Amino acid sequence: MRRQARSFAITEYLRGRRTGVTTSQIAQRFGVTVRTAYRDLDALRDAELPLRADRGRGGCYALDRNYTLPPVNFTAREAALLVTLGRWATEMRLLPFAETLGRALDKVRGALSGGAQRELLELVKALSFVSVPALPIDERVRKAIEQAWFDQQPLEIRYRGANGLVSTRIVRLTSVVMGRSLTMLNARDLQINEDRQFRLDRVEHAKAVS
Repeated sequence: MRRQARSFAITEYLRGRRTGVTTSQIAQRFGVTVRTAYRDLDALRDAELPLRADRGRGGCYALDRNYTLPPVNFTAREAALLVTLGRWATEMRLLPFAETLGRALDKVRGALSGGAQRELLELVKALSFVSVPALPIDERVRKAIEQAWFDQQPLEIRYRGANGLVSTRIVRLTSVVMGRSLTMLNARDLQINEDRQFRLDRVEHAKAVS
């Protein structure tokens, strides 16, 4: 994720958690080092974002409670369903856009008042999905696909075919089809100029290319 996009995402992440989060939590959430997380927080302060920090070991960062963006009027029950469905989609590992989904759910949480956020937590505890498939999708593959999709970049993939043979292709994604247990990537193979379909769980490596 580019730094500007990450800075905005961190702001939404903080808005959705008014009790504060540690730098380590921010680093883990956005896949960066703790040092990079500190630099991002310093940049947000330089941009006059009203951040407050609790000093000392394990100190947390939080947005000033008076900070807000134009409101989205979700009720706690509406937010509970959106958050639970989003969590379900992430756990299924069928959706390659988990990072974007996570930022969207942060906005849903951040749109709620403190009381509604507490009600949301109670409602979410009582909602669950069972028999959720856990396909072996590498997180780095998912992130590369997400970047290529939203930035409209070509994607280099290492793909294991049904016969077990592995090949490297340069493709441009055209659509994503999510079924009950599989996600299929429809793409234009730029090397042979043909449309092809790839199973997400068979993509062993991926990176967005310019």
